[in-house]
Amino acid sequence: MRRVFLLLITAIILTAVACGAYLAYDRAMTPFSPPSLADYPIQGIDISHHQGDIDWARLKDQPNIRFAIMKATEGGDHRDRKFAENWQAAKQAGIVRGAYHFFTFCRPGAEQADNVIATIPAEADALPLALDLEFTGNCGKVPTLDELSAEIAAFYARLNGRYPGQPVFYMNESFFEQYFKGNETRFPPHTLWIRNIGQQPDCQNWSIWQFADDGKVEGIKGAVDLNALCPGSALEPYFVRPVS
Repeated sequence: MRRVFLLLITAIILTAVACGAYLAYDRAMTPFSPPSLADYPIQGIDISHHQGDIDWARLKDQPNIRFAIMKATEGGDHRDRKFAENWQAAKQAGIVRGAYHFFTFCRPGAEQADNVIATIPAEADALPLALDLEFTGNCGKVPTLDELSAEIAAFYARLNGRYPGQPVFYMNESFFEQYFKGNETRFPPHTLWIRNIGQQPDCQNWSIWQFADDGKVEGIKGAVDLNALCPGSALEPYFVRPVS
């Protein structure tokens, strides 16, 4: 009887383990469903020269292309070779546009601001300037919180309000946890552009969600990053005024 009881308990345990493993596998294999236009009506793309020649006339007719945020500058001297062309083409197509600067940890913030000023027009109908903060593609330096906050402060001090609106900080959730969580007041007032491929972040903490890096849209050959605006975001007013 004792042996039968032990066998029964063992069977129950093995069944529970198998069920748990199956559920974990099933959830891991469940395909990610991108945000719908019903839930996130304002969606768009972010681009750089890597997207090559873009057919903006085809882009503008797609309901999930309400905005395009384009790389303009990086560090103290690099300028994206397609920025000027994309900036004008997006405006002509009537697509709300914004520019971003890739912030390097190996150049002073003030020098990087000079590069931005020389490259990005200050236009009232554009989205606020975005700052790309990440380790991928950056130099080898890992700044301390004090170093990062000081250089970002120097960056915006040099800009001196040239670009309207609160800055937009792009980062993944790991970078947010390392530098920004609990330290938001160490940085200029800002909105967040969060990268999370495959899982929705908390909408209360972000304005733009980059949800895919392999998107396909008409007018662009190859993959492109896809984004959604958080409903109720402070950036929504930029989408209710005409692009001049």
